[in-house]
Amino acid sequence: MLKCPRLFVNHIKALATPSLLDTADSLSQQTRNTFILKRRYPIRLYKKNQKRHNFKRRDFIYDLVEDTNIRKKEPVKMILTQYVKGLGNAGTQVSMSPGLAYYQLLLPRLADYATPENIERYTKLAKDLGDRTPFSSATVENMIKYLSEMRLIVEVSKEIPWTLEKWHIKANFRKSGIHAPEETITMPERPISGPNPDLEGKEFYVTLTINNREQAKVRCCLHHWSPILQIQDMELLSTPGEPIFSEDKPILDSMPAFRVEKKT
Repeated sequence: MLKCPRLFVNHIKALATPSLLDTADSLSQQTRNTFILKRRYPIRLYKKNQKRHNFKRRDFIYDLVEDTNIRKKEPVKMILTQYVKGLGNAGTQVSMSPGLAYYQLLLPRLADYATPENIERYTKLAKDLGDRTPFSSATVENMIKYLSEMRLIVEVSKEIPWTLEKWHIKANFRKSGIHAPEETITMPERPISGPNPDLEGKEFYVTLTINNREQAKVRCCLHHWSPILQIQDMELLSTPGEPIFSEDKPILDSMPAFRVEKKT
């Protein structure tokens, strides 16, 4: 039996309780701080074999030149390991700020640092994938969404006979700020001719081929135009119309609701 149990208990408590010094050491962390300073007053130099003089208070006054903690960080160069929306397919090299790069690409393992080894590795992966990538370019996915939600107003003559052709669609795409070569446009199988007041405001669709790979269906609305009467019925152009061909109704109904363009 212990002769001094109370002293033994106190000794055990002292060993179990960390000291103040240990606590301070466990909470302290190293930081990488670099401050670039410059002496405000030039220091006095002494010649060889001359008695060294003491520094004065003014010799310890410095001006801050740069704080590296607030220096703008260089973008991080990375290479994608798989398809990322808005950025590209595997093997595409991108640059991004360090904060966004870490949380959006590096941490989810969507990209890796663009070292020579990784560039060689993922470039070979991109070649092996070939046309098996989800999309042909970084912007195709957003472009398909944009085209499927637009309503192309196809203006045709109200006085001169016409039959709708690819160049009509190309010209109206150009008015909307989209360059669509004729070879990328697929017209309806049945011809559309006019002028025909019964077709005013009715809809059909064309198929646009992007990069010889992806396809997007675009909703079109027929509108008769005359240089004599240039007043547009905005209510008619912003209201969904009936399809010109009844067999196109299921496809038009399955397409997203179109955006109403506001003209200023």
